[in-house]
Amino acid sequence: MNRFFLEPGQIQGDCARMTGTDVKHMGKVLRLSPGDTVILCDGAGMDYLARLETLDKEEARLSILDRTPSHTEPRCKVTLYQGLPKAGKMELLLQKCVELGLYALCPVQTARSVVRLSPEEFEKKRPRYQRVAYEAAKQARRGTIPEVYPLATFATADFSRHDLLLLAYEEEHGVSLKSILRSQENAQDIGLIIGPEGGFAEEEAALLIKKGAKSLSLGPRILRTETAGMAALAMILYELEEI
Repeated sequence: MNRFFLEPGQIQGDCARMTGTDVKHMGKVLRLSPGDTVILCDGAGMDYLARLETLDKEEARLSILDRTPSHTEPRCKVTLYQGLPKAGKMELLLQKCVELGLYALCPVQTARSVVRLSPEEFEKKRPRYQRVAYEAAKQARRGTIPEVYPLATFATADFSRHDLLLLAYEEEHGVSLKSILRSQENAQDIGLIIGPEGGFAEEEAALLIKKGAKSLSLGPRILRTETAGMAALAMILYELEEI
């Protein structure tokens, strides 16, 4: 069944109203007509079975038939702190991580990032990345749309809300992700830190460990930055029995 995200304010009681590009997609691509049913999602974890009542070029109106909590969201929220990768890689890793169950992505300017952006320059790109997250969440039948945060640095990033902060560090050889997760089975909110193509500077790793990050190895092979986040996220959700 076709699935669409709405803002919570677009659902009022037993009625819903849609505008924008999804309305055009309904009519021109999906060829939906009054009487057809769809799934609406408020982006906050609730799904709504809805019947299309009216559809024109600008607006769709629907009746809510049923409400159920989304069953596709992981129990544990994982936020990826991603060192800025080379051009073109961010969209791929974001798309795949959202499909796997990522909660949010925070891009980080690091000492060894090949790409150098100011916060203002990144803000111009952020709407496109947020759209990638939206499309991936829609395709994967997610109950929420993961947020893409503004550009940060390790000095300014706020890690305080996480129960567990993980640092995938290429110089770490004695601690596995599995061993950490099995000692932290009740973690509800995890921060996962992945470096850029050049890895972490020693002072960055030291700063993150001082902030409470647990340094770990993702295995004997060196993974590309766009692969490391996906692999680690899949490992985390698997180990916590989310997949």
